[in-house]
Amino acid sequence: MFVDRAEIVIASGKGGNGAVTFRHDPFVPDGGPDGGDGGDGGSIVFVADSNLRTLMDFKYQRRYEAEKGQNGMKRKKYGKKGQDLVIKVPVGTLIIDKESGLLMKDMDHAGAKLVAAKGGKGGKGNVHFKNSIRRAPNFAEAGTEGIERSVILELKLIADVGLLGFPNVGKSTLLSVATSARPKIADYHFTTIDPNLGVVDMGDQSFVMADIAGIIEGAHQGLGLGFKFLKHIERTKVLVHVVDVSGLEGRDPVEDYIKINNELREYDPSLLDKPQIVAANKVDLVTDRTKVDELKNYVKAEGKSFFEISAATRSGIDSLLKEVLYRINTYVPSEKPEMEMFDFSADENRGAEYREIRGYKDKDGVYVLEGKQLTKIFNSTNFNDMGSMRYLYRYISDRGGIKQLIKLGLKEGDTVRIENYEFEYTEE
Repeated sequence: MFVDRAEIVIASGKGGNGAVTFRHDPFVPDGGPDGGDGGDGGSIVFVADSNLRTLMDFKYQRRYEAEKGQNGMKRKKYGKKGQDLVIKVPVGTLIIDKESGLLMKDMDHAGAKLVAAKGGKGGKGNVHFKNSIRRAPNFAEAGTEGIERSVILELKLIADVGLLGFPNVGKSTLLSVATSARPKIADYHFTTIDPNLGVVDMGDQSFVMADIAGIIEGAHQGLGLGFKFLKHIERTKVLVHVVDVSGLEGRDPVEDYIKINNELREYDPSLLDKPQIVAANKVDLVTDRTKVDELKNYVKAEGKSFFEISAATRSGIDSLLKEVLYRINTYVPSEKPEMEMFDFSADENRGAEYREIRGYKDKDGVYVLEGKQLTKIFNSTNFNDMGSMRYLYRYISDRGGIKQLIKLGLKEGDTVRIENYEFEYTEE
């Protein structure tokens, strides 16, 4: 089963906490701090793999988590770094941030790589907080949290040539005779419901041809196979428009040709800028050439190349493929407006956000201080130790917590709350 869209949740690993430990040596205050740093959390990494063809696996597993960093240990030992989680996707996969709808990366070649969620940073152990005054710090830094986000994976096939045309016009047969591909072929509409790829060998050159499920009127609105077809021709360099000219189904070749191009125009007008070669198929079954000539004259008037072929008998195939190869070799892509990309800068600032302190005054007139790292330091503070208390106060002051509260009206004797504890503010 071909799956070309999936939604998953990714979560990088949390950084390990720094350790609060002391060595037990004589004549060293409290044994001396020797708490090691926590290890960084693992990241989520996407890699484009040319051996994959579908997003099927992501239909069964929707959540992916990288390993957490190990906490620091005594004797200044660092915690182990969490292992990165590598997620392989097919070449041609777009990775999109669901919340913003912005493209994170186009995995348009084998080996393309994206760090979609960096792991959290490991916290510093108490050995880092020792100084000439604070000889035995009994607090450490917590590791920062990982990143969790929902992403959309959307696969757009990478092929040099896309086969256009209504259902049952012979696209699958053309692919089978031009390449070694073996698509399912039968005499009924929508035989092809999944894209098929094949490699066309032309001497010392080759190119990839895609037979993508047929469309109907209204495909640009999602009718029929709709977007499932149309999005897969966006990357192609050349379009081969296959038209049934046999007359066996009572269809008008010119009308079919116009309708298909109208669908392209409604979906994305830039698709009409691609070189388009018209292949009038099933000429071996034609009994009246009137419709064939009408299509030929119409196409020639538009300046497009026209070939009469029979995919079933292989008539005209070689000439068609030579023209296709020429168009590929001379293809000049049209300029597209720059796409707004996802901004990863917020990820880089997670450490700053983690250390940020917010001050406010609640409805009871109590001044409150909040912050993720503040909570960690506060909970590890020894209030019977002046060095530990000085570090807490200096941290609050350096992060602007006191200034925030003073701007809100804080004065000596007012109550300040951190977590569930309340204190009386005293000016130094």
